[in-house]
Amino acid sequence: MLRYVTTNPGKVREAENYLPDGSIRQLDFDYAEIQATELAPIAARGAREAYHRADEPVLVDDAGLFIDPLDGFPGPYSSYVENTLGIDRVWEIASGLDDRRAAFRCTLAYCDGDGFAASPDPIDRDDRVAAAAAGPGDDEADADDAGRREPLPVKLFEGYVPGRIVAPRGDGGFGYDPIFEHDGQTFGEMATERKNAVSHRGRALEKFAEWHAGR
Repeated sequence: MLRYVTTNPGKVREAENYLPDGSIRQLDFDYAEIQATELAPIAARGAREAYHRADEPVLVDDAGLFIDPLDGFPGPYSSYVENTLGIDRVWEIASGLDDRRAAFRCTLAYCDGDGFAASPDPIDRDDRVAAAAAGPGDDEADADDAGRREPLPVKLFEGYVPGRIVAPRGDGGFGYDPIFEHDGQTFGEMATERKNAVSHRGRALEKFAEWHAGR
């Protein structure tokens, strides 16, 4: 059984569109979310922690809105910025820009306790937080991630959808959906089925499902 680590059951329903019936279930587990400037190490660290908790294969995702002329802001800090500034304030910041290109990005991290053969998709084999915590003199190779010298490998799958920031439109979706326009519609205006078909998470899930089916 594959466990999708999330507090949002909507993510699990989206994953069910790409995976065999009954093959995935939600795991409501609040793993420690590290601070990083990229999505991949955040998702990979969460997958390792969740695997130790579940003791079965897990999927963890991290996603964000990246605004090109703002050097990718808010990026990995999207959730914090949404909760503190709010999407209306993000729109106000972006509205003064001549270039409002942006993208939603998602990184899915899969961990099942085993290694992976090489493939076009990246594999995270280095838990930077764990290495820093262990320090140069720590010989406890069998400790949990905080002291693990050889962290569990994590397979990464990335999804990307381009668009631009616009004034809020639409009541659907959540988060930044009303201010992100793709192909003439904001995510807030799209029906759930259409949004899932083009979303960053959907594209990452499609890559994962294809790889997982061939294992």
